[in-house]
Amino acid sequence: MIAYLLALADDALVSSQRLGWWISRAPQLEEDVALANIGLDQLGQARSLLTYAAGLEAAGRDEDDLAYFRDEREFRNVCLVERPMTDFGVAMARLLLFSTWQHELYTRLTGSTDETVSAIAAKAVKETAYHRDHAQHWVIRLGDGTEQSHDRMQAALDAEWPWLAELFDSSFLDPGLVESGVAVDPAALAEPVSAGVAAVVAEATLDLPDAPPAHSRGRHGLHTEHFGFLLAELQHLARSHPGVTW
Repeated sequence: MIAYLLALADDALVSSQRLGWWISRAPQLEEDVALANIGLDQLGQARSLLTYAAGLEAAGRDEDDLAYFRDEREFRNVCLVERPMTDFGVAMARLLLFSTWQHELYTRLTGSTDETVSAIAAKAVKETAYHRDHAQHWVIRLGDGTEQSHDRMQAALDAEWPWLAELFDSSFLDPGLVESGVAVDPAALAEPVSAGVAAVVAEATLDLPDAPPAHSRGRHGLHTEHFGFLLAELQHLARSHPGVTW
């Protein structure tokens, strides 16, 4: 159970950290605010899940300990969310893939037999609906825009697509959690998520990439070369001044 909660929490936490990079860098002032708010929503999801995981662990750790004092191999986020996204098209392509998956996941988790998971999902499903709509708007706008925006949006989608498959990997999950109705089998999300993304891609006059999945094992603690740098930024203050509060 704790491993499942950490996986979902780490996805949201790391994605939030990446989205924070866009504050003051987005192409429009309103987009600075929009991406900051999406990042804050994801941070809130991470906090709720980490707090619950810490309580179940009962080892004297809290959400901050789990976020700031775990090492790289202890994180269970998918590699999709940890890679740099300094191109706005990449940011939107990734948000489309990730938010479509999150929305489908949390929609199903509202029916979880675990009351805390169900409550977290009930809040998150409303947030991810907005995240998904925001990404859809931009992907369609850029894909069906100028020749240059179309080409860059297609290149962004091509770059992100191979990392999508790990979201549907069930190998890290205790099958008993699915059988008891606590968790959702990630493999069961592949069809609806793929169909949702495909509809947006078609409306954006883009092509679905035909690329093999990347060798992505973040769920098992094996991350890309970019993750260590991200963690250094995320954890620097807490590790430099452990125990400090303000």
